[in-house]
Amino acid sequence: MQIESPAFKENARIALHDVDLQKALGNLKAGFPTKRAAAIERMPEFDSLRDEAMQLKNHIIENLDLYLEQFEENVTKQGGHVHWARTSDDACKTILDICRQVGAKTVTKGKSMVSEEVNLNEYLEANGVTPVETDLGEYILQLRGDHPSHIIAPAIHLNLEDVTEAFHEHHGRPRSSDPAVLMQEAREMLREKFVAADVGITGANFCVAETGSTIIVTNEGNGDLTQTLPKTHIVITSIEKVVPTLEDMTLFQRLLARSATGQEFTVYNTLSTGPRRADDQDGPENFHVVLVDNGRSEMVGSEFQDMLRCIRCSACMNHCPVYGSVGGHSYGWVYPGPMGSVLTPKMIGIEKAGLLPNASTFCGKCESVCPVRIPLPKLMRHWREDEFSKHLSPKAARWGLGGWAFFAKRPSLYRLLSKGANRALRLMAGKKGRVTKLPLAGGWTDWRDMPAPSGKTFMEQYKQQQR
Repeated sequence: MQIESPAFKENARIALHDVDLQKALGNLKAGFPTKRAAAIERMPEFDSLRDEAMQLKNHIIENLDLYLEQFEENVTKQGGHVHWARTSDDACKTILDICRQVGAKTVTKGKSMVSEEVNLNEYLEANGVTPVETDLGEYILQLRGDHPSHIIAPAIHLNLEDVTEAFHEHHGRPRSSDPAVLMQEAREMLREKFVAADVGITGANFCVAETGSTIIVTNEGNGDLTQTLPKTHIVITSIEKVVPTLEDMTLFQRLLARSATGQEFTVYNTLSTGPRRADDQDGPENFHVVLVDNGRSEMVGSEFQDMLRCIRCSACMNHCPVYGSVGGHSYGWVYPGPMGSVLTPKMIGIEKAGLLPNASTFCGKCESVCPVRIPLPKLMRHWREDEFSKHLSPKAARWGLGGWAFFAKRPSLYRLLSKGANRALRLMAGKKGRVTKLPLAGGWTDWRDMPAPSGKTFMEQYKQQQR
């Protein structure tokens, strides 16, 4: 996936005027947040579970090396293999080597954002191995030559008409606008791919240290078919996904589905523990886990360590007013929304992703819905400070902040100017009670009116209240 994060402003401008995209995003706003709220209403202990999960994640991160070593040891005991990938290139080379060892020409894939992160599909195709996405959303995107715009609902930016056209073009069947017909069509097209695949590649929601198991949490049966039918199963995941025990894993499962889609539990929760044993009815002959770092180990002990708690539920983006207005593709890389605004600068550099942590209203909704209580606004503010300290922010922004700092250091002058600005804005609003156009603030008033101030500064109102 090409990096387009530096073009966020232009991407967002286009997205705001894209009628089809706005229609699709309307479905998001009416869906996941409402279902999440209803699911949590039925679970009085939800907030206490969030506290418990946050504390457990902090413990895991502080002891990450120990749990990863325990996980590797137990995978090996079960007959599997663990591969350590420091970079995206390391991960891709490792998976290609495994495919070549078994003579694979075709691989089926379950949904994996880490595989998107490392550009796995493009790498395999360039080296003669054909990847086939089997998650319905990912399959649709692959037909269209597109990329995910959401971490759990990859094709959420599309409408039914888009799917109809993609299936008609690539399957050669009559157009249908019936979702049931389209789903059956996808099943029929993918069934032969499942059977013929030499290798199956999945992600992992969690890696269990005490058993050497990985788990995928899905709502489609494609993940099970991907990891049980081929002779070789490869799991690609990131190092922070490890949890100490199966019991710990269930704690996160109770939070994950409710936070993501508002379900009590996802339809499929599939554990894989090594290759097939002699008395197993099915399963792969070979089991490999590729653990991807990609800068995550550098986050341990840094101001961004809290981000490693993320369990990829998407609640932050589902509730984010910016994501809900411009969609995931505007962010220009794999991870969109608030979590992407923190993670992406670490992955590709603040020089390329500096616009993302600034693409936030700082309303705090993302933090308030996060199941592991990640302080996302605080982490985005860290990136803003880093960008400013490296002189990467626009000159106009730097001059503006410099001017504000000059007056803020001189309280008397600041209050005088505040009083004057307050009165001036009140006069500009007139009888309408709002300012429709404001110099130097067109980015705000082009899209919304600014409520007129009261005519009194905060300090004046405070003193009046005190009296």
